[in-house]
Amino acid sequence: MGGVRALVIVGVIAVLVAVGYLWMARPRPDPVTASAVSPSLSVTASETSALASAGPSGGSQLVVQVIGKVRRPGVLTLAAGSRVADALNAAGGVRPGADTGALNLARKLMDGEQIAVGIHPPAPPPGQGPAPPGGTTGAPSGASPGAPLDLNTATAEQLDQLPGVGPVLARRIIDYRTQHGPFRSVDQLQEVPGIGARRLTDLKPLLTTPG
Repeated sequence: MGGVRALVIVGVIAVLVAVGYLWMARPRPDPVTASAVSPSLSVTASETSALASAGPSGGSQLVVQVIGKVRRPGVLTLAAGSRVADALNAAGGVRPGADTGALNLARKLMDGEQIAVGIHPPAPPPGQGPAPPGGTTGAPSGASPGAPLDLNTATAEQLDQLPGVGPVLARRIIDYRTQHGPFRSVDQLQEVPGIGARRLTDLKPLLTTPG
């Protein structure tokens, strides 16, 4: 009886030893380290950088001048590829009554060009070619192409088409000329009620008082 019990104990021990050996010999997954995932992260970062640089650079610009019947005439800096409509919007929009039918609003702008709205552009200095394409609308009737308007012979309708001059101010200019005689210089316009220094600056290139 004692021999059987000893054999049972030995068998149990052998089974336990075999189970422990199999447990220790089981396959184990390698631990995930930071170096194992870093290549994947670096690829993602490079892809993100490439997407960010794929957008428009937005660094190119052009400079144009808008004169005439707009709310804020002057020199404007716009993004390259802008069109005539963009220049008019940047100048505050067209004044009421100004006709833009002769302007190609969809045309792309050129650096350095002048856009005249509702008036005839000033004549270029002698020796220079015609002004860059900008288009004009509502040029004063009777005025020679590119020639300043004669302040002493202009009609109220012609004066009405000048930048910042409406029917009321045009009538004041005519009345002043009737009461005081011909203008001796364009600067004399400042004596007309409603014409200040800023408006005179806009008008001077467009008017003349030939002696």
